[in-house]
Amino acid sequence: MYLIVFDVDGTLVDSQNTILHGLQVGFEAVGLPMPDRKTALSIVGRSLEEAFADLVGPAHADKAQEMADAYRASKISRRGLGLDVDPLYPGAREAVEKLHAQDDILLGIATGKAMRGVRHMQDTHDLHGRFVTIQTADTSPSKPHPDMILRAIAETGADPHRTLMIGDTGFDMAMARAAGAHAVGVTWGYHDRAQLTAGGANRIIEGFEDLDLALNEILEFSEVSV
Repeated sequence: MYLIVFDVDGTLVDSQNTILHGLQVGFEAVGLPMPDRKTALSIVGRSLEEAFADLVGPAHADKAQEMADAYRASKISRRGLGLDVDPLYPGAREAVEKLHAQDDILLGIATGKAMRGVRHMQDTHDLHGRFVTIQTADTSPSKPHPDMILRAIAETGADPHRTLMIGDTGFDMAMARAAGAHAVGVTWGYHDRAQLTAGGANRIIEGFEDLDLALNEILEFSEVSV
């Protein structure tokens, strides 16, 4: 049995605009200036408190909780109004459905989102029932701590050597490798190739159409049609 775990933001869904809006709300809540777009998006994948702490630095680390709370409140309000709808990246649905259909493959999620955000994504894109394990910031330390992958492995009974993380940040890559799993980086998210490589990516792909080959090479899917 193989376990393939997906990140969400920057991997399955293009959430940059809604994330930037939430970050702006957080900075405005404490009267601090918003960093530039590239810097702001560099923390995607981290849990909110850690992300804000990284962005504001030690001088304002005490404000991170208030900023995270403002971000969450904004998200809940906007979702209730139908405003925060993040589109799937091209090929994401097809990749998930294709892998889900394989008898020897289990799918999971490991994300810096809260479970509430994952459920919203599943509701929006009709992706309920595809993922047998969902690990979020509600119950695990922030990436790159390996807890999310270790929990996913424990819940499914998977072998770490048959477990693979697909994500767009060096945090995802480092998390997977620290758990003894494999890692595939994607280039359409928030970290560049250098960051993915530094995190420990086994392979880096340019689009979901390249995923089959990466999985075959890393996990030796000789007996599995993907």
